Amino acid sequence: METINILFCGTGGQGILTAAEVVALAAMYDGYHVKKSEVHGMAQRGGSVESHVRIGKKVFSPIIECGKADYLLSFEKGEHDRMFYMLKQKGTDLFNDFVEASKKISNPKFVNTYMLGVLSKYLSISNESWQQAMKESIKPQYLDKNIEVFTQGNRN
Repeated sequence: METINILFCGTGGQGILTAAEVVALAAMYDGYHVKKSEVHGMAQRGGSVESHVRIGKKVFSPIIECGKADYLLSFEKGEHDRMFYMLKQKGTDLFNDFVEASKKISNPKFVNTYMLGVLSKYLSISNESWQQAMKESIKPQYLDKNIEVFTQGNRN
């Protein structure tokens, strides 16, 4: 497997760091080598947040090089526009999926999990690993709803 580069971006409070953690754990549970890096400035005040996740047989650096992201998951238009240069020429931009998810999901706290479901369609990670990663990363009282929303994103 070639290294897969996933860039999450948005603003503080959108669940970017949690989403990146779930992807990283799910990939690890499936036996992949994973590196993850986070950049969060004024995250608590709605500032920029980004997380780089790299998955492969052997990954050496946690930071995605400019123009090398395979997937761009943006949870905010301004951050999408700011980070778009990171997406490689034939990379997958999931911003339109985010816009649609924002319309479908009544509670914005679950949009990040819906987007993980969308992303899961592109990655060779087992459903069992996704669920185990969510169990480890999400508070128990929200787990069932997150699994439901993840499944919804995976089916659409």
